[in-house]
Amino acid sequence: MPVEQHFWFAKLLNDLVAGPVTALMAKAGFPPANPHYPVPDYVAGEFLVLLILVIGAIALRRRLSVENPGKLQHAMEIFLEFTQNLVDEMIGHDGRQYVPLIGTLGLFIVVCNIMGLIPTFITPTASIQVPLGCALMVFIHYNFQGLRRHGIMGYLRHLCGPMMGIAIIMLPTEILSNVLRMLSLSVRLWANMLVGGILEGVFTGLIPIAIPAIFMALHIFESFLQAYVFMILPALYISLAIQEEH
Repeated sequence: MPVEQHFWFAKLLNDLVAGPVTALMAKAGFPPANPHYPVPDYVAGEFLVLLILVIGAIALRRRLSVENPGKLQHAMEIFLEFTQNLVDEMIGHDGRQYVPLIGTLGLFIVVCNIMGLIPTFITPTASIQVPLGCALMVFIHYNFQGLRRHGIMGYLRHLCGPMMGIAIIMLPTEILSNVLRMLSLSVRLWANMLVGGILEGVFTGLIPIAIPAIFMALHIFESFLQAYVFMILPALYISLAIQEEH
């Protein structure tokens, strides 16, 4: 029976915190299947991506310059302007307050997607738990914004549609539609990253010359495309949740 290969950063993390994490999970009523390896690879991958983003943000903050901006600052300024334009177009005049959420989602997803191209690293978004967790956060956030904008009864009326006569049909339909948005958002990202990684591995093994470079380029393109989708759809959902009825 082949030995299961684990992500090296997950091994390091479990060596450091396996005891406390196992005790905490057991106390919460969710004991891990393997008490010596309570932190799964995909969780360790997410944590590593967060570390990369935090370290990158700190490095950027310390090197900010008006007179002589560096390449990273230029790139982040372009990304910020892109995100601002996206929320302005999708949400409207008060969309700028959602720039931190949408921008952070995009950065997190694209780094998760691309990280697997580095030897010995993994693609966290190729595990369904990661896209599903991000989609659940988006689902909670845009519904919270709708409740905050309209109030409980107002948001229910918003979900019931413009005609109360068909509310008995519209309300369950809208609730189901919202749940399906979350599933669609997560499955789309997961399936693309999982299948892309599998195809890259298969064809690289069969034809190790030139083909790997082609599939790496496709992987990078798909990584940015899926990150863009994970930015534009949450912006659309927020817009739909907070829009006023006319």
